[in-house]
Amino acid sequence: MKLPDIAQLVPQRGPMCLLHEVAHSDERGIVCNALSHRSPDNPLRRAGILPALAGIEYAAQALAAHCALLQRAHQAEPVQGLLAGVREVELHVARLDDIDAPLTVRAERLVANGPRLLYGFVIESGQRKLLNGRVAVVLRVKAAA
Repeated sequence: MKLPDIAQLVPQRGPMCLLHEVAHSDERGIVCNALSHRSPDNPLRRAGILPALAGIEYAAQALAAHCALLQRAHQAEPVQGLLAGVREVELHVARLDDIDAPLTVRAERLVANGPRLLYGFVIESGQRKLLNGRVAVVLRVKAAA
């Protein structure tokens, strides 16, 4: 099965769409690849540096892509989500822009309770873990007409 272009799955556009592609997705989680951490035009850079904490946005985009793919698979109407919290983030590096190889962004759905979702994420490059943590999201549910 060919996976859709990442730009069709996340609300971010242009250079703010940080992920390059979806490598794998199933009901439980998603694996995406990213190259934008090396770009001098990355919009999350500050003073020429892309801090490791910017990886949280990479993870949030991966889980947005996962939610979009699940909604398509279940023929549900697209729903946007809001980042509600980030927990237990562990940084194993200080910055991402000095990582030469592509990033692998893994997000796994841990809890789905109505509109509330909890994902665990890991960002790696090769066999090197760069950061990991958990992200909570609340989906915007449309009111009944």
